Amino acid sequence: MTTRPNLVIANFEGVRLFDDTDLALLGSVGDVLDPEPLGRWDDPRADDLLSRADVIVGHWGCPPIDAALLDRAPRLGLIAYAGGTVRETIAPEVLGRVRVTSCADANAEPVAEYTLAMILLANKDVLWQRDVERDRSLAAVRSASEIPVGNWDKTIGIVGASMVGRRVIELLRPFPELSPLLYDPFVSDDEAQALGVEKVDLLDLCARADVVSIHAPDLPSTHHMIGERQIAAMRTGTTLINTARGRLLDHEALTRHANRLVCVLDVTDPEPLPDDHPLRSAPTVTLTPHLAGSQGTELRRLAEYATDEIRRFVAGEPGRNVVTAARIDRIA
Repeated sequence: MTTRPNLVIANFEGVRLFDDTDLALLGSVGDVLDPEPLGRWDDPRADDLLSRADVIVGHWGCPPIDAALLDRAPRLGLIAYAGGTVRETIAPEVLGRVRVTSCADANAEPVAEYTLAMILLANKDVLWQRDVERDRSLAAVRSASEIPVGNWDKTIGIVGASMVGRRVIELLRPFPELSPLLYDPFVSDDEAQALGVEKVDLLDLCARADVVSIHAPDLPSTHHMIGERQIAAMRTGTTLINTARGRLLDHEALTRHANRLVCVLDVTDPEPLPDDHPLRSAPTVTLTPHLAGSQGTELRRLAEYATDEIRRFVAGEPGRNVVTAARIDRIA
């Protein structure tokens, strides 16, 4: 591999997700052939750029990459995706032909930080009390909570030891009175012990946790994994946080129980919810527009991680976060 690989940027058509500082960072490890991203492979520039590309630097909106695309890029050795999941972008056959890396570990950081913030705020009942201060009539709407207020002697249920789930567990360590439970069928008892969590089944977690936070991948087997039985098992006043994917949560079941829970939904199904969806007007529900992931200044972290993956590739070093065929079916 040349010490100055040719880099081709691919993301949403007409959108610059890498600013000038990011482009300079990428330029420190390779030659950016065109600062304007490719948003579709039938772009008039595509054949020329792909024929010279050693690295595709993907970002949100990167058009799908399959074997036919690789045939148009004979020099390609690395796809450095500056985002989280690549499941909708990278075809399985690509993984055996070129190295594919993602910045899922970088994007996990702000999601975990958002989750921790919501845990701490919800335990203090901040979200509800803020709205009651604005409209005192809401005080009579919510069912009386079985869970006392405070960030002391609380149980935090983590659903899924994903990168985000594991990072949330790490961020909870400075709060020794916030004790984590974990549900993840792929985590062994020894791994759970190393993480410092108690491993339990999902129904037990929902019944025991003061906060239930969803961090599992979006798979056919996890569709509506938090459904009627799991929601019904939650005590009145339990906080339910979803920063993973909306399809993991049965929104019809949640609607039936919303007034006795505290709900923080950064993702929904569908996304966004229709204007007339009852969860939009439920006073116990806080909706945010899928903003827990990298935003604003946090995008710089993605550029830095992608740049480091390119540097490692050029130097012949192992990738930081390589996507393999064995992993792709279990990543978010």
